[in-house]
Amino acid sequence: MSEDNPLARFNCGPVTFSGHNDALYERHLTFDQVVAVDHTTARDRFEAVARATRDVLSQRWLKTERTYDEQNVKRVYYLSMEFLIGRALANNITNLRLDSLWGRMCEERGVDPLAIITQEPDAGLGNGGLGRLAACFLDSMATLAIPGMGYGLRYEYGIFKQDIRSGWQREMPDHWLARPDPWEVPRYNDAVEIQLGCSFEVREGSLRVIADRPSILIGIPYDRPVVGYGGATINTLRLWGASTPDFFDFSQFSSGDFVGALAEMLTAETVTRVLYPDDSTTQGKGLRFLQEYFLVACSMADLVRRFRRAGNDWSALPDKVAIQLNDTHPALAVPELMRILLDHANLSWDDAWELTQRALAYTNHTLLPEALEKWPVQWFERVIPRHLEIIYEINRRFLEDVRRRYPGDESRVQRVSLIEEEPLRQVRMANVAIVGTHSTNGVAALHTELLQRTVVPDFAALFPERFNNKTNGVTQRRFLLLANPALASLLTTALGDRWITDLSELARLAPLAADAGFRTAFREAKYTAKRRFADWLQHHLGQRVDPQMIFDSQIKRIHEYKRQLLNALHIVVLYNRLRANPALDAPPRTFIFAGKAAPAYQFAKLVIKFINNLAAIIDADPAVRQRLQVVFVPDYCVSIAERLIPASDVSEQISTAGYEASGTSNMKFMMNGALTIGTRDGATIEMAAAAGEEYFFLFGLTAAQVAESRGWYDPRWHYDQEPETRAAIDLIAAGHFNRDEPGIFAPIVDTLLRGDRYLHLADLQSYAAAQQRLGAVYHDREAWTRMAILNVANSGAFSSDRTIRQYAREIWGIE
Repeated sequence: MSEDNPLARFNCGPVTFSGHNDALYERHLTFDQVVAVDHTTARDRFEAVARATRDVLSQRWLKTERTYDEQNVKRVYYLSMEFLIGRALANNITNLRLDSLWGRMCEERGVDPLAIITQEPDAGLGNGGLGRLAACFLDSMATLAIPGMGYGLRYEYGIFKQDIRSGWQREMPDHWLARPDPWEVPRYNDAVEIQLGCSFEVREGSLRVIADRPSILIGIPYDRPVVGYGGATINTLRLWGASTPDFFDFSQFSSGDFVGALAEMLTAETVTRVLYPDDSTTQGKGLRFLQEYFLVACSMADLVRRFRRAGNDWSALPDKVAIQLNDTHPALAVPELMRILLDHANLSWDDAWELTQRALAYTNHTLLPEALEKWPVQWFERVIPRHLEIIYEINRRFLEDVRRRYPGDESRVQRVSLIEEEPLRQVRMANVAIVGTHSTNGVAALHTELLQRTVVPDFAALFPERFNNKTNGVTQRRFLLLANPALASLLTTALGDRWITDLSELARLAPLAADAGFRTAFREAKYTAKRRFADWLQHHLGQRVDPQMIFDSQIKRIHEYKRQLLNALHIVVLYNRLRANPALDAPPRTFIFAGKAAPAYQFAKLVIKFINNLAAIIDADPAVRQRLQVVFVPDYCVSIAERLIPASDVSEQISTAGYEASGTSNMKFMMNGALTIGTRDGATIEMAAAAGEEYFFLFGLTAAQVAESRGWYDPRWHYDQEPETRAAIDLIAAGHFNRDEPGIFAPIVDTLLRGDRYLHLADLQSYAAAQQRLGAVYHDREAWTRMAILNVANSGAFSSDRTIRQYAREIWGIE
C-alpha cells in the first residue's frame, strides 16, 4: 500500500478486535445504503466502513459507560464551545489498532482507503488551538482511562470554508452535516428543557426579542465516541442541538403568516446553526451569548441528572463531579450551578457556594484584555434574569470580603467587581470564572506568570492558591502516529511502540542523533512526508513545490499578534536581496502559510491578500522563483495539518513576546522533526529549554522588553535607521505587489509606521539574522538532521497525556 495511505503504517501491535468485519461492511452497504457491493460510490463505502467500525467499538463504548455507572466514579466534564475534531475514521481505526485488518480488507476488495477517508468532512467545530486542544484532551482522557466527557454544541455549519479569490479570503458555508454523520448517536430520551426569560418573533424579516414572555428551548444530545488508544476505554463527546417543544404555530400558519408561525423554530435552529456568528454586530454578539448559555444549561442539567441518578447526596457533588471550563465561554456555569443548588436542591447559600467552587475549575487561554468576555447586564435581564440575581449576590458578598481585606481601597474593589459600570454595565465573565471556581490555570509557564502579574493581578493577590500552570500538549497518536507514518514506523523500529502512549520514551532517541545510518533514515522519512504533501498540493490546488527546498511553515489563524506580516516582510527582504545579488548563498526555500481570518477582521484579511500577491509576484519573476517561493494553502483544517506538519522543515512561532498563551502547532512541529524559529513566547520557551536553546533559532524582544518599550517605541526609527527595513516598506508602498490595485496595501504601511502595536519592525532585523543562521545550518545536512532528531527526542513533555495527568492529579482529584 502507498505511503499516502494513513492505514498503511507500521503495525505497532496485535489487532485487538477480530470477527466478521468484512460481513459488517457488506451488511451496511446492503441494509443501510441499499446498494449492490459492485455499484457503490466512495461515499457509500465510507459510511459502510465507518458504521462497521462503530459496530466494533459500540460494545466497548457501552461497557465503559456501564463501568462508570456501576462504580459511581468521579467524572470529568469538559465544557468547551469548540471541539476541532477533524475526520474521525482514520483516527478511530488507529486507536482501535485495526489498521492491519481494515488495510487487508481494502486490498482484498480493491478499495482505495484514501478515497474512503477523504469522503468524511472535517468536523470543523472550532477555530484553532482552543478547539484542537479540547479534542486532544478528550483523546488523552480516554487513553488514560480517565472517566471524562466532553460537552459542546452541534453546529450545523462549522468554521467557514475559506476560498481565495484574487488573493482575498472569501467565506463559504461549511455544511459538514449535509450528509449523515455515521459517528453520532442522537439521544432523544436525554433531551433537556431550557427556560428563557424572553421569546422571539419575526418582524421586518428579523428575529426580535419579546421581553417578559418566557419560552423554552429543547437541547437534544448527539453522542460521538472518543476512542482511547487500544480501545479499552471509549468516552463520549456530547454535542447539543437546539429544538423547540412545538415546531410551529399551526393556527398562525393556517392564517397565512407562514414565517411568523415558524419564529420559535427559527430561533431554536439559529442557536446551533453556526460556529462563531459575526461579533461585529449586536445581533451576532447576542446569538453568541445565547449559545454560551444553551451549552452551559444543557450540560449542567445533564451532568446533575447523571450525578443524582447514581443516588448521590448533594454534599458529594465535588467528590463525584469535576467541571472544567475551557476559557470564559462556559463561565455561566457558575450562576447556573448555583441556581440548581439553590432553587432545586434547596441548599443554603453557603453550602451551594462551597459546592459550586469545589466542583468548577477554569482554564484561561488569553493575555489579550479585549478577549476576556463581557456581556451587557441588559441581556441577562431579558434572557436569564435569575442568573443576574445570583451574580449580583455573588458580587455583593465577594466585594464585602475584598473591602474587609483592603479597607478604603475602592479602586481595587472596582477592578475586581463582577460588574463593570462604565461605559456600559456589563458582567465580566473572567471575573465570574475566577471567583466562582477553585482553580484558575494558564496554559504555559510564561502565560501563567503574565496572567497573574499583568492581566488579573488583583485576583492573584486575593487567591494565590488558586492559580497554577498546566502547559498545553498535543496527542502524538493523531499528529505523529496517524499523520506521519514514515517517521512513526522509524521510531517504532528504533524504540518499540511504548512511545505511542508514553511520549517520554522518545528521550531514548537522543543517542541515535550521532548514528549516521539513523540520520539517513530520518532524512528519508522527512523526504517521504515532503513528497506526500507536494503530491497532494499539486493534485488538489495545482500548485507545484519542490521537496528538495526548505519547507518553512506558519500555520495559525491570521492575527496581528501572531505576525504573519513579519514573516511576509522578511520574505520581501529576502526577495530584495536575491534581486540585488542572484548569487546570494541562501538555500532555496518555500514559505508556506495557512490559516483563516475572522470574517469581520479586515486587517487580517488584508494580510492574506498581501501574502497571496507576494506569492504571485515572486512566482512571475524568473530571477528569483527557483530560489524563493510563497504558497498560501486555503481552507486550513485538521486534515491539512496532518499532511503539512510532517512535511515541514521549519516551524514559524513568531508571535510578539507576551501575547501567545501557549501554542500547540509548535509542539506538533517539534515532534515531527521541524526546527523552530521563534520568539521567547508561550510554550516555545519551555520547548527550547527542553531541547536546548542551541537547537532552536530564537530572536527578538522578550515579553519584559515588549512591555517596557510601550511608552517610547517608535517604528519610524527602524525605518530611518535600517536600510533593508526601509527598502522593504518602500517597495510595498510603491505598489510593487499591487500594480493593478493601487493603494490597497496602504493600511499595512500605515499600521507599521504609525504605531506598530505588535512590534513588527522592532523584531524584523533580529528575525532576518535568525533566518540567516537557519539557512547556514541547513547547508550542513548532517548537523541539521542531528538538531531535528534531538528536537523529536525532547518533545516528550509536550504530549497532552502529560497535561491531562497533571489536570487529573492537581485540579480534578481523579486517578
